[in-house]
Amino acid sequence: MKPLDVLQQSLHKRVLVEMKGGQSFRGTLDGFDQHLNLVLSGAEEVRSDATAQHPGLTLLRGDSVVYISP
Repeated sequence: MKPLDVLQQSLHKRVLVEMKGGQSFRGTLDGFDQHLNLVLSGAEEVRSDATAQHPGLTLLRGDSVVYISP
């Protein structure tokens, strides 16, 4: 199974995304492309002390993604 196949199976499901610099986001995966640019809806930034809500759509650049956990 290829990595993009796993992402395809995760569409419209909640995922956790770790970014360079230690930022983490949790939200519903609404779309992605071959560069691993991600579109999340209902995203929240996960912090050790709290979470910050990001209403609407959140775009995460693929070159900053460390991992995506379905």
